[in-house]
Amino acid sequence: MDINILLVDDEAIDLEWLRRRVVGNEQLSFNEVGTALSGFAALKIMEHKRIDVILSDIRMPIMSGMEFAKKAKELNPNVHIVFISGHQDFSYAKEAIQLNASGYLLKPVDDIELNEMLAKLCAQIEGERNRDISLSETMTLVNQELLLRWFNESTPGQVETHIYSVVEPLIQDGAAVAIIELDDMALKVKSMTGEEWRSLTNRMADFIRDFAQLNNLGNVMTSYDYHFILLATIREDYCAALLKELIQTFNKEFSSSITIGTGMYTQDIDKLHDSYRQAQAALSIKWILGKNRLIQDASEWSPKEAIASNLEDIVNRMLQAMLEYDLMAIDDCLLQLFNEDKPLSQKNDIYDLIIRITSKLHADLQQMNEHLYEILKWESHQPFVLFQFETVDDIRSWLRRRFFELSELLYLKKQRQKRKLIDEITHYVESRLEQKITLNEVAAHFDFTPNYLGHLFKTETNILFSDFLVDLRMKHVCKLLEDPTKKIYEIAEQAGYKNMIYFNRQFKQSIGMTPGDYRKKHKI
Repeated sequence: MDINILLVDDEAIDLEWLRRRVVGNEQLSFNEVGTALSGFAALKIMEHKRIDVILSDIRMPIMSGMEFAKKAKELNPNVHIVFISGHQDFSYAKEAIQLNASGYLLKPVDDIELNEMLAKLCAQIEGERNRDISLSETMTLVNQELLLRWFNESTPGQVETHIYSVVEPLIQDGAAVAIIELDDMALKVKSMTGEEWRSLTNRMADFIRDFAQLNNLGNVMTSYDYHFILLATIREDYCAALLKELIQTFNKEFSSSITIGTGMYTQDIDKLHDSYRQAQAALSIKWILGKNRLIQDASEWSPKEAIASNLEDIVNRMLQAMLEYDLMAIDDCLLQLFNEDKPLSQKNDIYDLIIRITSKLHADLQQMNEHLYEILKWESHQPFVLFQFETVDDIRSWLRRRFFELSELLYLKKQRQKRKLIDEITHYVESRLEQKITLNEVAAHFDFTPNYLGHLFKTETNILFSDFLVDLRMKHVCKLLEDPTKKIYEIAEQAGYKNMIYFNRQFKQSIGMTPGDYRKKHKI
């Protein structure tokens, strides 16, 4: 039998005695018989395993059987609890009845009485399961389609008699509508074959239906575009916890997420339509709140409608941060543009914001002879991929990656340009070593101010221009000294020095010896 039973008693001997009698029952073969020496240990087991029947001693230290039963019912409202106690504890019977206990056995427990109680419970559990299956099966595809059509009517009329007869038994204790959405499926299916896509979506649908059936959540109906409608018929105070558990287990199973929006509970079938609309409204703010979560109430959501008034200033700062390869500053600017504290709610507002951001960036970059869309290899001036994202955070994350990429490309391009400029300056100076060369002259040749060129040169080479010039001249002098036919004063003139004393002093400062000593050392 697919029934799990848990035995709870603080007395190890009594617990083992009970376990042997349950396991030794030849008429009933349980799927699993677990034991726990305290209510705390039993609750731990229930957190990770479905328990159908509990046999618990009513008098236990620290956490009594009654206290344990209340917490067990919170974890699993469908669990059947049977209390075991002595005659002196029979005063607890009234409280046990209030807890909807399934039975009460007195110590010493008679074998026949125990077996009859277990057989009765197993039959009851099987009956409940068959009833749930029967109710589920009454929701045929035709009935589901009629109910979904009624949900989607903007001004719903009277519920058809046929649908009423199907739904009314399901909601007699209260029900709510929940809409389950498979996140990011439009993006995922692009990388799949048709067969892979059908296999994945079928497995996901089966997982959701199996979870709902196993936990008696209610009926799951397939809707449009990766959506499922759940008619939740479980008690209201347990529904939210189970839906959150569904989200978590789904994520573990598929490494993918679902988002669920829920409506109000009602016992009136005509108000189910309102519950459906509320679930739609809750799911719609996934755009703002994010996915992989349960959204229960959209009524208190107060969106911000205005785009940042200082957009141009923020974009200017963001462009400067891009040029400086300051990724943190880029991210800060994006958060400001998207109003992190109270984000835009309408997709049109978001797209308008993106167009304004990219248009201004493109215009600013054109002033620098750069082309935004060519650098990022966007096929057109509007990045249509943004329309496929399901949340504002998805869009912001995508833009963050692209703007980080843009910053890196601009930075590398700028570095290459600077390196090219340094190479050109070096070649220019090398070709004029026999002349008097100054920073002012070189700066004028390259259309820079002396201060800017000196700063740029120091930043890129980590050496002052004047030191660079001296070093280049001395290398040139050393090469000339290798020719023994040349006089030292002739070499000084060829290196652009008119004063021999200054030439000798500078050579000694750079090389560590006079030109004559240099020739002696190298036997020239």
